[in-house]
Amino acid sequence: MDGGADMRLGSVNYETRGKVALLSLDEPHKLNALSAGIRQGILEGLRKADADDAIRVAVITGSGDKAFCAGADISEFDFDPEKARSFLIAAMEVLAAPENTRKPVISAVNGIAYGGGFELAIASDFIIASDRARFAVPEINLGLLPGFAIVRLQDIVGRAKAKEMSMLGDPISAQQACELGIALRVVPGADLMAEALAFAERIASKPRLAVRMAKSFYNRGLGGDDIRHAIDGFPFLFMHEDAREGIAAFLEKRPPRFNDR
Repeated sequence: MDGGADMRLGSVNYETRGKVALLSLDEPHKLNALSAGIRQGILEGLRKADADDAIRVAVITGSGDKAFCAGADISEFDFDPEKARSFLIAAMEVLAAPENTRKPVISAVNGIAYGGGFELAIASDFIIASDRARFAVPEINLGLLPGFAIVRLQDIVGRAKAKEMSMLGDPISAQQACELGIALRVVPGADLMAEALAFAERIASKPRLAVRMAKSFYNRGLGGDDIRHAIDGFPFLFMHEDAREGIAAFLEKRPPRFNDR
């Protein structure tokens, strides 16, 4: 597979491998959390891939060996309701970007995919996971809920499992994710990128229009009122003292002390 010239989009490295665009989230020292630079790079990279007629498939992965994406950069959170709502709207645009890209998007999950990182992955058309990958929606531990996953997750794993994951926030292994239908397959960590790129090449070899229409048909009906409800409800959680305590505890690296009421 021929490699193209690398470029930097925000904090994301973008390169072409034949008919495949490869986006690498590149802030490993922050576990590739969804900082402003990562968010910018995801949006610009997927838009670039979508606009390039030579590209048929996009692959997203994380730099380093620990994390695909650890979720939101909690240091950026603001408790003002209007700012919280604006933050969620901007975040939703990024998390929904793989769904809204006309071409197939594969997430090659190389490590932890927590919170927004998990949501970014499930918005992709396929997840290929390293055997070291872990998945979770741990927002409950901050007194919050996963705004995007709470809309999408039950369609993948069923209502009861989605509630369990959202209410407990416990991580699941790559194998469990595969058994639940979250991940398409699990491969050894050393083989992850080769497997993801080979799968992308197989899709890229198929008729372009039929592939795009398949994605469009399977994704029809996503979003709408459920997304709007999540956006409208999210600021109310931010206003509650539990969210302030949960976020403070996380930043101070201590257990949260939630009021029992």
